Amino acid sequence: MHLAVDRGIATITLDSPHNRNALSAQLRKELREHLTAAIADDGVRVIVLDHTGTVFCAGMDLKESRSADAEKQGVLEFPAILEQIWTSPKPVVAKVAGPARAGGVGMVAACDIAVAAETATFAFSEVRIGVVPAVISVTVLPRLNPRQAHELFLTGETFDARRAAEIGLINSAVTADALDAEVRRYTDMLALGGPRALAATKAMLSSQRPSKMSEAFDPMLKLSAEHFAGEEGREGMRAFSEKRKPAWVPDALK
Repeated sequence: MHLAVDRGIATITLDSPHNRNALSAQLRKELREHLTAAIADDGVRVIVLDHTGTVFCAGMDLKESRSADAEKQGVLEFPAILEQIWTSPKPVVAKVAGPARAGGVGMVAACDIAVAAETATFAFSEVRIGVVPAVISVTVLPRLNPRQAHELFLTGETFDARRAAEIGLINSAVTADALDAEVRRYTDMLALGGPRALAATKAMLSSQRPSKMSEAFDPMLKLSAEHFAGEEGREGMRAFSEKRKPAWVPDALK
């Protein structure tokens, strides 16, 4: 597992190709540590979840899990990783160049943006080994419509990146040689946003909506007013009027 920061982009690389980047205890530990470090680093604007080898992530390490108790298997630990990605105040982008299975798909779904090579494949393979895709459903189900979720969760069928994009699991499926450029396109756009505004927008997007529209307006008006009057909002409006990039934009993008 590696963490590298360049131009405000923190890249966390799953690097355990010998077991297809399976979520072993060691990988889970390092992933949490690197996510924590990237989120705490004021110089980091966007986080990219990358991988080495031909597989993005094969899910839980089944060889390790067979003889482990529930906590060691990650049943209790893995939700914290998904929540850390989902609630990160900094946008998280998944770069998927190879297959993702089970928990790997859960991580892809937890990211704000997911880009995959057309050659990548996905599957909710849990039912085929007699277990339930329960934990990952928390991040996956908000991305899929119910009909697609029922089909793919119950059959365990393998599907390609183009279908993953069609059903909302990922944002974009591109040729393998265009993957780096597509990820860069998204990270460059995300880095232009105000850090506080991005964090607040992420929180807003994941908040539960009131049943009545009238009940939704008061907190949204308060949120809007806070950011319009805040230091970041004022700087953004000054920069717009002065036809320059705001101060928070990384120098490489100015």
